[in-house]
Amino acid sequence: MHASTSPTGEVTITAAGITVTGSPGGQIAVRDASGKIRLQGSKFQLKDAVAGTLISTGGTPTEVPLPDGTTGIKMVYTMPAAAGPITVTGLVTVSTNAVHYEWTVTGSTTLTLDGFMFSRAIIGGVGSDVWLPINQWNRAPDGGIPFETAAGVAYASTWTGLHGLLILEKSKKAWTNTTWVHAPGTATGPDSAVTGADFIFSEQRPNAAAAAGQGRDLAIELWTEQPFNLWSGPGVQMPVKVQVANALPQSRSAVLTWWARDFNGTILGSSTATVTVPALGTVDYTFSLSSPAYGSIVTEVSVQAGSDSAFARTNLTVLPDYDYQAGDSCIFGIANYPWLQVPSADALLDLWQKVGIRWVRIAYDGGPGVPPAVYDQRGMPHNIELQPPLPLATTTDAAALAWATTSVDTAIAAGARYFEVGNELNRPWNTPGGTAAAYVAKALRPVYEQVQARGATLKLLNNGIAGMDKPWLEEFHAAGGWDLIDGFAFHPGRGNFAPDYIPAGPGEDWDAGATGRYWNFLGGLRQLKALMAQYGPKEIWMTEAYACTQPNAWWHDSYRHAAENVLLTLALALAEGVRCVNWYQFHDSVIGNEQLANEANAEYHFGLMNRDASAKPSLLAYATATRTLDGATFVRWLQLPGASKGLLFDTPRGQAAVLWNRTDGYILNTAGPRDDWRFPEPEVWVDTWATKTNLTVCARTATVKQVDCIGQESTLTRSAGKVTVRLDGAARIFYGLDFDHPLPGGHR
Repeated sequence: MHASTSPTGEVTITAAGITVTGSPGGQIAVRDASGKIRLQGSKFQLKDAVAGTLISTGGTPTEVPLPDGTTGIKMVYTMPAAAGPITVTGLVTVSTNAVHYEWTVTGSTTLTLDGFMFSRAIIGGVGSDVWLPINQWNRAPDGGIPFETAAGVAYASTWTGLHGLLILEKSKKAWTNTTWVHAPGTATGPDSAVTGADFIFSEQRPNAAAAAGQGRDLAIELWTEQPFNLWSGPGVQMPVKVQVANALPQSRSAVLTWWARDFNGTILGSSTATVTVPALGTVDYTFSLSSPAYGSIVTEVSVQAGSDSAFARTNLTVLPDYDYQAGDSCIFGIANYPWLQVPSADALLDLWQKVGIRWVRIAYDGGPGVPPAVYDQRGMPHNIELQPPLPLATTTDAAALAWATTSVDTAIAAGARYFEVGNELNRPWNTPGGTAAAYVAKALRPVYEQVQARGATLKLLNNGIAGMDKPWLEEFHAAGGWDLIDGFAFHPGRGNFAPDYIPAGPGEDWDAGATGRYWNFLGGLRQLKALMAQYGPKEIWMTEAYACTQPNAWWHDSYRHAAENVLLTLALALAEGVRCVNWYQFHDSVIGNEQLANEANAEYHFGLMNRDASAKPSLLAYATATRTLDGATFVRWLQLPGASKGLLFDTPRGQAAVLWNRTDGYILNTAGPRDDWRFPEPEVWVDTWATKTNLTVCARTATVKQVDCIGQESTLTRSAGKVTVRLDGAARIFYGLDFDHPLPGGHR
């Protein structure tokens, strides 16, 4: 390593593959091994609750000795007069192919830590920077399934023949552009904070490159080259790629172990190998499995080197193609737009159609996702949801009219079939004297009048209310809202209750707290239908329904229960006459932090897909439901003995019965204490239904086909005109049963 100061005050430090120069005025320039400037920046920005937004106006660099005997660059920034006693000092250090930045801010007790940024420009780059999440797998310390946590974010830059990663502990993509990088600070005292970043020239994958910058001695990443890790049929090799990174300056011998297990718990493959990982480098490894006919596979790869270890997981999925026939009578849709277009918008929409998604809740020109014309080309009907000005109680008539006029124009121009006027505007939930009257006056009625004035065919839905809010709906009806809508939209919500759970009581007394009985599926739907019988028929639109899989969280579904509940939820929706169910949502993570993990925030876990864009078993369950119910009509609820339940459908493929049993009750995830939100969730291949109930039924055919929640098929053979099916809390589909003949005890 080398350091020098020029006569003009420029300070330069050098390590293998990298050179950094700090110049008077505040500029810090990074050169690659060839001497070309690839990255430079000269300013630091902070926010303070009193002083406001402050941007540095210059800086003075000096050499500074470091504890390890090397030299860094200290940059003392010049701040505007409004900064008063606030000071900003930068420290820049280098190592092989890498530079570390650290900024210290002192002198104010009112710093806004989320408002820290630094300037940077990519010189001669090819294309735009790519925002990459960096996540790390963890074992649950008190029992439960492994989970991911965020280990940072990276902005990846590309030059001809060269790649670089700018790595931060946290950063909001929406606040970062070609000039500024969002770099939130961490308090170090009552009047001080620090932030930092690492820049690395590297050909490694993000987790591997980040390991060195973050001080993790060992890291691992696994992936496939197949979009969504999803294959379409049996007997195909499914290669899984692994990269192990060593952040130490000497090579290491490591033991690599992998296994793959299906939804039934069967181990499909496993192996152990010893690999040598070079100093500050990586080693690649590949293993392969043969695809089954159908199914979901969990695979884990772990690596151990001395006392250091790391592991990672992903899912592999096999889902055959299917030709859907229902057309616009289909009731299945998606509650969001395609906000994570990985690997591409076309690939994502292909998958949507493969699993039977037809209706799209939100699409308009200039809006998020893709333009309406893209859906039109694919024959996918689309709607629109727009939020009115808030709060409604203080919105003027002029503002309400202006919003309604613009919004109806937008909806008509988009070719929307339905306009959902707002979203979840019924707070406080399940409480009389709420927002319904103001909503009708300042949002719904102005929109209705604009639609009527245009003679448009656009249909209207109320704002999708959160939960089946009986007091809100009664006040909505009293305010004249019922006559203004074509369909009623609501979001049933669901906690750790089976989808067919109906709480006792009249509804308005259901606790609407964070873990209250208010958040149920079938009970809320029945409540709506009871009121609809009084008010007059309307289409029922569930513009959000879900099966959240926050790991080790008792209030939400386990990965296995989620798959079971997706199937039953959609079957119940068709049986109860719901016009459309828009599933919330397709991917885990959230908009603005796409593919970043957060195990403690339920909002990151509502997807049918995992954070890494591999499929949860829930995706297969969604496809199983859409294929089973494609073109189906509901016949009746089956009257079965004991705690057994059933729905009967006529389908183009023959009569289908959806059967399950509630001997084990309607409450899920009862293991462990309730000290907080955590519980020891079992692995996805563990069947937690303790009671298995045999039910003997007449059979129409020599063999009866049984389909589980993820679409795995098996057959039962008829004997003396009957078969015995084994039921538990997981709904299964049966083809070939005969319920025209009564069961013992007169049940049918």
